[in-house]
Amino acid sequence: MENVRKGKGLKDGQVDIMQESQVPPWYIESCKKIKYMFPKAHAVAYVMMAFRIAYFKVNYPREFYASFFSIRAEDFEAETMLKGIDSIARRIREINRMGFKAPQKEKKLLPVLELALEMYARGFKFYPVDLYGSEAHRFTVYKDGLLFPFSALPNVGSAAAQSIIEARASGSFVSVEDFQQRTRLNKTAMEVLKQNNCFHGLPESSQINLFA
Repeated sequence: MENVRKGKGLKDGQVDIMQESQVPPWYIESCKKIKYMFPKAHAVAYVMMAFRIAYFKVNYPREFYASFFSIRAEDFEAETMLKGIDSIARRIREINRMGFKAPQKEKKLLPVLELALEMYARGFKFYPVDLYGSEAHRFTVYKDGLLFPFSALPNVGSAAAQSIIEARASGSFVSVEDFQQRTRLNKTAMEVLKQNNCFHGLPESSQINLFA
């Protein structure tokens, strides 16, 4: 069985035994032609995984979506996701209209958008990055949805996201200037964070104006 499954065919002695046992010729010829067959163990494993996924998706939906999006955080459009179900559905239609001409980036994004659409349809939502609540790479279960990690934002890479977490661990930020000095983020990443209102309530400079 293993030889046939792996495309190694039959040995002469095996063919003789099969013929003596009146195995039909078409079956013997098929065993000789087979190149590869999916093993039963793998098939069973996939079915078991499907049941596990279904269980968590039904009983622990936010945890399920958090795990999925944490793995796929690089294939993400934070702006589209935050705008809600209509924005996501519109983006899906845009990619589908491209057909085979869709860039690889959009093709990888499509299943992420589809799951985000499902999440919103089930009554959950995304929350924007929070300076003190968000993780570097993991989506966090938050209220009736998920909190974005820093790495879900464009131009905020893995190293930059981790540097924010490390700097945050040493104490609160007193200003945007203090944040940049401690995290050493570049100008592009800082601009993205500003656009996403991550510095709400923080003054720009650490300097105190005695005459203000």
